[in-house]
Amino acid sequence: MSLDDKLQRVTSRFDELSSLLARADALPPAEFARLSKEYSDLSPVVDAIAQLHRAKAETTQMEQLINDGTTDAEMRDLAREELLALKRRLPQLQDRLQLFLLPKDAADEKNAILEVRAGTGGEEAALFAADLYRMYQRYAELRGWRFEVMSISETGLGGYKEATAGIAGNGVFARLKFE
Repeated sequence: MSLDDKLQRVTSRFDELSSLLARADALPPAEFARLSKEYSDLSPVVDAIAQLHRAKAETTQMEQLINDGTTDAEMRDLAREELLALKRRLPQLQDRLQLFLLPKDAADEKNAILEVRAGTGGEEAALFAADLYRMYQRYAELRGWRFEVMSISETGLGGYKEATAGIAGNGVFARLKFE
């Protein structure tokens, strides 16, 4: 199966889901939730496909402008610049799309438990552990995740011997599984 066939299948499925969700009153709640999740997972893929198709269409238009004998020199120069920018952008769009098409890990949508412990180094290690814990806390806030403190064992100078937190949200484990 070619890449274009795969992209067409993804787009067709997205359109099918869109029409199914429009008639949500006919669906049981569990089925509606499953279809909504699939729809939201496909949305960025379909956006990337549309961007790639637009970039290819613009490339063709720019090439036609350049090769058209009736186009004035200034317009031809602008078209050449635009064509160069598009040719640099096309591989990036294709790479991004290929990343979207990679199979997903089943655990990627799950939540995570973060545990930070001070290693060897006494109070300095505990201070570093506290900084690291706060860094993860701010990262979770930036991503819109829920960060719930489970336990903290502090030292006298504000460091952490050990700290544990539950992090919940969209794609938490996918982002944190290699940490």
